[in-house]
Amino acid sequence: MSLNLSLLRALPSDIDTDALIVAVFEDQGLSPAARQLDEASAGRISALLKSGDISGKAGRSTLLLAVEGIRAPRIVLLGMGEAAKVDSGKYLKAAAESLRSLRGGPVARVHSTLPQIEVIGRDDAWKLRQAALAAFHVSYTYTATKKSARISSLTTLSLDGDAAHADQLRLATGIAEGVTLARELGNLPPNICNPAYLAETAQKIAAANDSVSLEVLETEQMRELGMGSLLAVGQGSANPPRLIVLRYNGAGEGVKPQVLVGKGITFDTGGISIKPGPGMDEMKFDMCGAASVLGTFLSAVRLGLKINLVTIAAAVENMPDGASYRPGDVLTSMSGKTIEVLNTDAEGRLILCDALTYAQRFEPDTLIDVATLTGACVIALGKHAHGLMSRDDALAAELLAAGEASHDRAWRMPVWDDYQPMLDSSAADMANIGGKSAGAVTAACFLARFTEDTQRWAHLDIAGTAWDEGRKGMATGRPVGLLVEWLMGRQQSSAA
Repeated sequence: MSLNLSLLRALPSDIDTDALIVAVFEDQGLSPAARQLDEASAGRISALLKSGDISGKAGRSTLLLAVEGIRAPRIVLLGMGEAAKVDSGKYLKAAAESLRSLRGGPVARVHSTLPQIEVIGRDDAWKLRQAALAAFHVSYTYTATKKSARISSLTTLSLDGDAAHADQLRLATGIAEGVTLARELGNLPPNICNPAYLAETAQKIAAANDSVSLEVLETEQMRELGMGSLLAVGQGSANPPRLIVLRYNGAGEGVKPQVLVGKGITFDTGGISIKPGPGMDEMKFDMCGAASVLGTFLSAVRLGLKINLVTIAAAVENMPDGASYRPGDVLTSMSGKTIEVLNTDAEGRLILCDALTYAQRFEPDTLIDVATLTGACVIALGKHAHGLMSRDDALAAELLAAGEASHDRAWRMPVWDDYQPMLDSSAADMANIGGKSAGAVTAACFLARFTEDTQRWAHLDIAGTAWDEGRKGMATGRPVGLLVEWLMGRQQSSAA
């Protein structure tokens, strides 16, 4: 990922760049940058707007070439709708689409004036950081196994902004590194990105940073710890599981760590309760919880956050085999609690429960697990919001606020004790599914049984948000943005 970022405040008509991005509005016409370009071009832009060749409607864009009086050879005029109604979503979409429209052309250097427009409830710092993040997102190209991929030509982005906000570009770069790692891991095919590969990725992070330590638990070590639930899920696979534990010491001794736990099912067939064939290829994304916590960890390290952070990735492959666990089996988890398996495709909670129990040894200030856990959450919330479940109102509020600040939003769902009887079992302490209704909630209720000693625990179900559906769908890198925003807030909270 190579993208040079800078802030530049100058007359748009004088800027030496391959392309200018400028906003026009449906009601007020020209933005300040567009107005200056109009003056420099003897009214060319206003004339086109008046004739209808340019539209200020949201989502419309026009590419002008070689406009007399303007140094840049290309101008992207981007419709933003009504000036007073530009919200976060419209701004972020415009920032991404304007760059995407230039992606196929010979454009290496771009100057964007979008940060100068007003966005409801957002300040200059937010606009600059999000515009930079949008550029990183658009310029990412997956090439690991696709040699014919068209790589973005964008190498340099300057943004209209004051030097006082230069730190926002550093923040954007650090966050983008984590998002890119999460996307790359998610996009890799499962014959490459298996549990051992995730462990190797963690090893590279640790080797490159003196403040990071790594421990990788293999099958025998997990067996000695009594992780019967996690090991059962992986016992049908030729790829042995790994429990990956990364530690970052950014706040010094004596400060309780924030602990992130990620579901890393590197491929999920459903096991003996096998999934239908159509769409099963998308189950390579079932490790996006692990990918996102690894990406968040990398961002925290790159940004030098003054926190202590432990990230645990439970990496397992769920395959059908003569050795596979089956419906009807009773498993003994690391906590000692027993679990009746009613469906081997409800495997994510079975690996997370042991990882959450293991996480208790770090005496976390906060414990958050992230998982592509339930199709029920996709039905409930679609592709836009993560499902958030927590018994702690303060923690839930923190995460919701971080999601709003980063526009990587979550929606709180209940994790009430009223739902717990749905997990009752006649053969064990609990069943691994709770029936047809409230599937996302009962999955969280299951995990809650293994976090009873941690008040500040939250669960993020990212089954709908971690990737775009369909054959051409790719990993999104969410919720790295939300988690990094929240960690930056915990840093400030600790300092206070």
